[in-house]
Amino acid sequence: MKLNCVIIEDEPLARNLLSDYVNKVPSLTLLHAFGNPLEALDFLRTQHVDILFLDVQMPQLTGISLLKVLQNKPMVILTTAYSEYALEGYELDVADYLLKPVTFERFLKAVDKVTQRLSGESKTTQTTEPPALPDYVFVKDGTKSVKVMLDDILYVEGLKDYVTIHTPQQKIVTLQRMKTLEEQLPTNKFIRIHNSYIVAVRAIDVVHKNEVQIGTASLPIGDTYRKAFRDFIEKRHIL
Repeated sequence: MKLNCVIIEDEPLARNLLSDYVNKVPSLTLLHAFGNPLEALDFLRTQHVDILFLDVQMPQLTGISLLKVLQNKPMVILTTAYSEYALEGYELDVADYLLKPVTFERFLKAVDKVTQRLSGESKTTQTTEPPALPDYVFVKDGTKSVKVMLDDILYVEGLKDYVTIHTPQQKIVTLQRMKTLEEQLPTNKFIRIHNSYIVAVRAIDVVHKNEVQIGTASLPIGDTYRKAFRDFIEKRHIL
């Protein structure tokens, strides 16, 4: 992993020392070493930086103040001669804290800590996937719960506190409200067309002006749902 680095340090000797350390590590690339934090701000806003070595005490703008105004912060390693700044730095989620004079061994430990942290974030980003939605629902049928595969549902018909789930094989009557079942159905596969009907989009055979046809069943499109339904269908190039 190649990491881009920026140094902000107003003391020339400390700046040169850090620059030398960065150049000794093959995995690090020094983009710029700034003596003036105000000049560095513009650079940080436009360039991709992985690690920022930041002095705390500077006359134009302290490192802590710079951190508070900087958006899209890189990993920050604070450098200072005063250990009392450590707590405030960690409250700003800095990666590490180097006490001057900085030894090369301690510098390498800080870089290793940042590298591991960045590697972990990259791995998480690459491997984390949204949880898969279930492809079924369980509904009450009398005294038992029945598993219904979403791909088997043609349409759902509601009547007061009951709904009937129509599949090619059977009709399942369950005691629950339409709204409750609607919330369990994926919105990219099912759409409500009427107070009493939710349909599976894949099951629609014909769309008329005021109704849809699924097999031999003709289901009305309610005024309240007509526009949303037509927009949904047109986006999928069905019409």
